[in-house]
This record gives sequence, C-alpha cells and structure tokens, in this order.
Amino acid sequence: MSVSNAKRTVGIPLPMPYGWYHVAFSKDIGPGESKPVFYFDQDLVIFRTESGEAKVVDAYCPHMGAHLGYGIREQMGKGAKVIGDSIACPFHGWQFNGEGQCTHIPYATNMPPKVARGEAVLKAWRVREMNGSIIVWYHPHDIEPLFEPELVPELAENPDDWAEPIIHEWEIGTHMQEMGENAVDPAHFMYVHGTNDIPDAEELSFDGHTRRGFLKTRQPTPRGEIEGSIENENIGPGLSVVRFKGLIETILVATVSPVTSEITRAHYAFYQRREDVDGPIGKMGRALIANIHQQMEEDRVIWDRKKYYERPLLCDGDGPFAKFRRWYGQFLVE
Repeated sequence: MSVSNAKRTVGIPLPMPYGWYHVAFSKDIGPGESKPVFYFDQDLVIFRTESGEAKVVDAYCPHMGAHLGYGIREQMGKGAKVIGDSIACPFHGWQFNGEGQCTHIPYATNMPPKVARGEAVLKAWRVREMNGSIIVWYHPHDIEPLFEPELVPELAENPDDWAEPIIHEWEIGTHMQEMGENAVDPAHFMYVHGTNDIPDAEELSFDGHTRRGFLKTRQPTPRGEIEGSIENENIGPGLSVVRFKGLIETILVATVSPVTSEITRAHYAFYQRREDVDGPIGKMGRALIANIHQQMEEDRVIWDRKKYYERPLLCDGDGPFAKFRRWYGQFLVE
C-alpha cells in the first residue's frame, strides 16, 4: 500500500506518538484472509487465522524478503494464503504464526536453529480487537503496552440495538497532534464550520492516558433551536469516542493512526440506534453524519497546510492548548 500524495511545504518536528492504533476494520478481514497495510512508516500484514483470531506481523519474510501480504496463483489479487493459524509466504511457502514463529518449511529436513528452538523470527505486533476495529500497540522502543484500549459499553452490551455503522475515512497531511488540538479549540467552530456561535466548553479533564471533554451545543432545526451536547473521550492519542446528543443519539468511534510522522489516516465509524435509523428521524441522523463529514473536509483544508508553532501566539479566548500539549507530550518519544 502506498502512502498519500499529500506533501507538506513545511515540516512538523514531532515524532510519531506511542499508543494503540486502528489498522483495519474487523469486517474487512474474514477468517483465512490477509491484507497488506502501511502504518508507522513501515509495511505490515494483517491476517485472520482460520479459527478467527486477528494477527499483525511485519510484512517481509525473514527467509528471502518476500512481502507476505500479496498472494500468487489462486491467491492472485488477494492476500497471501492463510493455513490454520499461520500465513504462508508466497515465495517459498514458509509459514509463520501470529507470534512470529516459523511453524513450517515445506521442503526442509533440518530447520534453521532459531526455527528449531521455536524463537520468533518475524516481528509480531500486539493486537486487540474491539469496537469494530483491529488495533495494534506502537511504541518506538517496542516496549510492553503502558495502558489498554477500552470497549464502548453501549455497543458491547447491546450490539443489536445499533444499526450497521456508517464509515468515512480520510488521509491527511499533518501530524496527529495538530488534529487532536481541535478538541480544545471551540473557537474554530464559528470560523471554520460556520456555527452561529462558539460552543460552551463545560468540562475538560486530563487523567493519565485519557482526556475527556464536554461541550454544550445549540442546533437549529425547522422547529426551532434544540439544545444538545458533544461528549468526547480520548484513550491515548489514537482512540476516541464521541457521543452526540440532541437531534439524534449518535456514537462516533473515531480513530486516527500515523501513516508517517506527517501523514495521518482517520477512520470514523458512526453508530445510531436501529429504531432511530429506521424511524421518522432517520433523515436527521443521516444529516448529522453528513454535517460532521463536511466539517472534516473543512478542517482538512487547514490541517493539510498549517505550520506547527511550538509557542503559538494565543489570546484569552483560546482553548487550553498548553494543557492539551502537556498531556499529549507524554506520548511523544524520540
């Protein structure tokens, strides 16, 4: 998978933050399937074992360097073959499990020493699967996870109450921190998105690897103005849940993942209650999602082109950028 054609005229001097990151939607990889992806400035392969477990490994076979994400012969145009719990290299048929061990060399009689000892010979990534996403842990020093991702309780406890999500994705030419700062920038809503006023920030808190915010909103409708709210929560820099209330209850599972330090991929999955989607207010629900999509397109115009200032010139009406950057800074490791 190639990275975006997005090019920056001015670089952003920030490393990729560590954390848990979406690399694929669960629905896109069935049992026995594999898929190449590019994140963290490197090639990876996702595969799902025949028993249904999602695995992520480095893309290149340690034998002769073939890419494990592209199949040949009957697999042409698809990912490499998955046999049981292992992915098979298309070049010589070596098989590797999700822990990076070589499980089979079809033509060898004497195994290489590392293989014979059961050692990992291919980097395996730490994987969690929840909230409709396959998620991996990234840290530049490859240390054990410092925190865990969290389930969205409404979706986990009563999944049948929610309609199939509406998904939108973007590739944006900026560092993830630049996008994250929108969460503490209520003033931009009026000028970038054309709202009638600046939303009221009722709450903003930072606690370890999490950040929470609560905004009151006023939403115009043909029947007059309706008061609503936007509650947002970050679990590390890459995972967030946004709850919209007012016109129609909507849960947005918003994940952002670093393609490189200056290219970010955003994946938005919108969930609305099945009874609302199929009922008379379904049109309002679709309009809300379309509006958020439009806001992302408007933000993208700024993000793709803005310059990063370590010490921006701020005024008293601006949001708490300094607090946000102190919180975010814990994830930035050279």
